[in-house]
Amino acid sequence: MPDADALLDGLDPEQREVATTLRGPLCVIAGAGTGKTRAITHRMAYGVATGVYKPTEVLAVTFTVKAAGEMRERLRTLGAAGVQARTFHSAALRQARYFWPRVYGTEFPQILESKFGFVAEAARQLGVRADQATLRDLAGEIEWAKVSNVRPDDYGTEAVRRGRSVGDLDPGEVGAILRAYEQVKRDRGRIDMEDILLITAAILADEEAIAAEVRRQYRWFVVDEFQDVNPLQSTLLDLWLGGRDEVCVVGDPRQTIYTFAGASAAILGDFATRRFPDAPRIELVRNYRSTPQIVAAANEVFAGRGPSVTLGVRLQSQNQSGPPVEYRPFPDEIAEAEAIADRIEALHRQGVPYREMAVLYRINAQSEVYEEALGQRRIPYAVRGGQGFFSRPEVRQAVTLLRGAARAGEGSGSLPDDVRAVLAAMDFSDTPPTGRGAVRDRWESLKAIHTMAVELAEGRPDADLTALVADLDRRADQAYAPSTDGVTLATLHASKGLEWDAVFVSGVQEGTVPYVATMDDPQAVEEERRLFYVGITRARRHLMVSWSAARKPGGQARRKPSRFLDRLLPEEVRVTRAPRRRVTLPTTELDYDEALFERLRAWRKETAQEASKPAFTVFTDATLKAIAAVRPGSPEELLRVSGVGRSKLEAYGDAVLAIVSGD
Repeated sequence: MPDADALLDGLDPEQREVATTLRGPLCVIAGAGTGKTRAITHRMAYGVATGVYKPTEVLAVTFTVKAAGEMRERLRTLGAAGVQARTFHSAALRQARYFWPRVYGTEFPQILESKFGFVAEAARQLGVRADQATLRDLAGEIEWAKVSNVRPDDYGTEAVRRGRSVGDLDPGEVGAILRAYEQVKRDRGRIDMEDILLITAAILADEEAIAAEVRRQYRWFVVDEFQDVNPLQSTLLDLWLGGRDEVCVVGDPRQTIYTFAGASAAILGDFATRRFPDAPRIELVRNYRSTPQIVAAANEVFAGRGPSVTLGVRLQSQNQSGPPVEYRPFPDEIAEAEAIADRIEALHRQGVPYREMAVLYRINAQSEVYEEALGQRRIPYAVRGGQGFFSRPEVRQAVTLLRGAARAGEGSGSLPDDVRAVLAAMDFSDTPPTGRGAVRDRWESLKAIHTMAVELAEGRPDADLTALVADLDRRADQAYAPSTDGVTLATLHASKGLEWDAVFVSGVQEGTVPYVATMDDPQAVEEERRLFYVGITRARRHLMVSWSAARKPGGQARRKPSRFLDRLLPEEVRVTRAPRRRVTLPTTELDYDEALFERLRAWRKETAQEASKPAFTVFTDATLKAIAAVRPGSPEELLRVSGVGRSKLEAYGDAVLAIVSGD
């Protein structure tokens, strides 16, 4: 057993206060990167070392199996191996399995591995057509309704009141499917993951002797990530406590990003203001993760938004100064992706491992342009929390249909129209579905394929479905992820709980961040603000925030930087909200040689046709204009132009330099 006082060594004053405040209730507001896990594990270990806690009487609850495992390992090294660290579901399942035979006299029901089959059966019974994306959204809505204590009979009313939707289904239909799903489940003698919490709560509420037994077992509670607690989990925690107050909760209101799944920031806010008004409130504000520049940017995201009791804490960096945060506008998404890939190459040459870099974006469909940009440069990457673009079911199906149409010789002569006609078999239209979720993600993927067709037709007016399929195959071949030592590609949601040396938060324009489907709901917009905050606080040393004025090269530059950047943008960037791409070396834009630009374009067209790929994948117009402005005379000077990375220098450098020199 380690010396109790030695456990406090190395803790900062606020962490030490948490560790030595052993009696509850206690509310810890822990900002991003402030060492909350260190504080609460030392608190439990200190309580055990001082004899206040018996280790087997402590239950620490968190939200992921990984987090629970890490907490157990830390507790073991601190001499508190007997403390239980579990997820809500794991703790509840253990109790439900143990007490079920005593209460019901039967074996514990089998747990569903996936809701999809039963949801599909429920939909069929009601004559509702549901594809895989709709089934995913229905499964998610079942989970939300159950953890939010919304009964199927009440779903229609609550969905309208709370702005919930599943694709184009009527709320009444969704409520009927929820009811049918529960009946299918009962008929088969199965339960789902949410039932585990409901069953445990019901046993504890109805069986006083069992509740007393559980409360004798666990006297001290610690709940991590309390901002993510949903109403059902809060009810279960109350039943575990049984009117006692020996509980420590730790969370950050600024990182509440799962309200769509049932989490409620109000539960954290109410802990110290209503449930336990006399509870100490300790704030962890010392950020050990990020540089002062990154922390200052994070603080500005919430500047002027209201009192800290509802919006968390203002961070204080404990690290040495680092490079300034980069705010980069681009003319289009291709230019943005290429510049980010170039920057990743440059940082890697400076010694930053690929595994310590991440590109973050709002929705899954945005990954394709980064997969291609990194793939062209042979930079390894891995998509976290999802599949690579060309591995997604809807994309594979779309490519199969397009390949079949090409082999059959179908086509009207207009590639975009032909693609739209083929994708119509997958219910694709130019009008996006309402709301969020898998249905919207599926539409975004199909829309991305249609956009590729539009771009190919603009570069090659004679391109047909066969040419498009060849281009899609090329993109899929280039988009590879062969190594764990690769750049992480992830949505902002999937980045929660992670950190990297260098982070690129991309696509930060209005309509993407905040996402267009949330912009009519002020509360949803504020959650988008918190999501943006989570993204930028993942960075340790290098942070680049970027946006594009248009979706594709040559498109109308209508996009504006996100409203979340209003207090962050430097004046020189704020003035030019839809700028052209800039050359890396000069600090101002330069006029370019139009004749040289046209010669470069002619060379690009010929090169692209020989390789059977779109012209912009060689170089975008913006890069050619930059080359025509700088007129580089050596490979080193050409490499300093944004949009020209090592791989493109090797592939095209000699030809470009020859054109510039007039040879």
